[in-house]
Amino acid sequence: MKSLQVSIAEQTLRLVEDGNTLEAYAVSTALKGPGEQSGSEQTPRGAHVVRARIGAGAPAGAVFRGRRPTGEIWTPALQAQFPGRDWILTRILWLSGTEVGRNRLGNCDSMRRYIYIHGTPDTEPMGEPRSHGCIRMRNADIIDLFERVPLYTPVLIG
Repeated sequence: MKSLQVSIAEQTLRLVEDGNTLEAYAVSTALKGPGEQSGSEQTPRGAHVVRARIGAGAPAGAVFRGRRPTGEIWTPALQAQFPGRDWILTRILWLSGTEVGRNRLGNCDSMRRYIYIHGTPDTEPMGEPRSHGCIRMRNADIIDLFERVPLYTPVLIG
């Protein structure tokens, strides 16, 4: 069975099957570090699952707002037009916590916090914390991962 392991300390995401790493990707987790509380802009820890897969077939750089494609493709000019936007691009793996009281239900629910693994502009650095809580990836990497990860894939963040 496949699973994902996200290391906040190493800023990596590993695709694992039967204990073997199939692929390792550089990622960017929360600038404010780990944490589970709603509104914290921190990356939640613990056991999760991929609850929704959004963006199949969308072009690289497709812009999403509210989990829906806007019809835009990210460019430096578009970023200059909307300088404060938190860019969610290409694909979305929406995470749901599985640990009640830690990352599920109440004021710590990862799904209600809209915690995703998603693409980001390739101009953004990987390997260092920069996100608002999500796990950001290069667009080519999220396309690759998306094709390899089915619904309900376990995700361990720590």
